[in-house]
Amino acid sequence: MWMKSGNLLDSTFKNCYHAGYLRIIVNFIAFAVCYSNRTLFAILYFFSFVLDGIDGWFARKFNQASTFGAVLDMVTDRVSTACLLALLSQSYRPGLVFLMLLGLDITSHWFQMYSSFLSGKTSHKDVQHTSNWLLKLYYEYRPFMAFCCVSCEVLYIILFLFADEKSTSLLSSCNEAKSPHCLGVHFNSCWLGIETSYQHHPDENSCRHMRRD
Repeated sequence: MWMKSGNLLDSTFKNCYHAGYLRIIVNFIAFAVCYSNRTLFAILYFFSFVLDGIDGWFARKFNQASTFGAVLDMVTDRVSTACLLALLSQSYRPGLVFLMLLGLDITSHWFQMYSSFLSGKTSHKDVQHTSNWLLKLYYEYRPFMAFCCVSCEVLYIILFLFADEKSTSLLSSCNEAKSPHCLGVHFNSCWLGIETSYQHHPDENSCRHMRRD
């Protein structure tokens, strides 16, 4: 019985270890359909994000964290986020905002990873000997890190779903997104497979929903 339990744990861990490779495939499919089917893109992109959390949890649970796994996860995260930010920079103006976020995301994680490896650590999340309170809060308090990561990625996904075919103002889209009616109609339309756009009526404090032909 103990041998069966051990084999089951080993099998579970191996499957979760391959989740890192599965994420790469899922991201390729997601960005391949990002313009033709935005709803499917959002689902696949978020699914890849969830796989990252599951993979990391099992790696810590079974004490199987490795340098290769840490680098693979970080590269996958940074590339997928960078691609989404690049798409947003083409859909909203000023696009420089998203390009600056892209640069900040890559450089900050690269410096943290590089400094961790120079210190002989196997993971960039090992901040036991750092004096930076913000890094300790982010990497040691998991609920805070999860909140930051999930809220950031969900915001990017929502912005992409709201993006119009033509470049639109980021502030205008954020103001329109505050309306619960617009948000509800948008997601209902997405699930029904109807592409929608939103225009703020100049005389009314509401959004006008139109179907694209």
